[in-house]
Amino acid sequence: MTSRMIPVALLGGCLALTGCATTSELDSLRAEMKDVRGVAEKAEADAAAARSTADRALATSSSAMATANAAKQQSDETAAKIDRMFKKAMYK
Repeated sequence: MTSRMIPVALLGGCLALTGCATTSELDSLRAEMKDVRGVAEKAEADAAAARSTADRALATSSSAMATANAAKQQSDETAAKIDRMFKKAMYK
């Protein structure tokens, strides 16, 4: 029984000695975690702003594409009308 108590006592002593150092390390880790949390929150805000900008850019490009498609359709119709007028003039 006593042979088991010696390792347990040594383990308890080691834990007691490292307990003080661990407390200051925990405080340091907590401070680092607070800093990391701040960085993560800023990154999240930056990502939200980037998403908003991207959404506006997508809306603008969609509008530009619709305008370009309408202009192409009108150009095709005008070209067809000019072609018909040219053929009509050639038959006269």
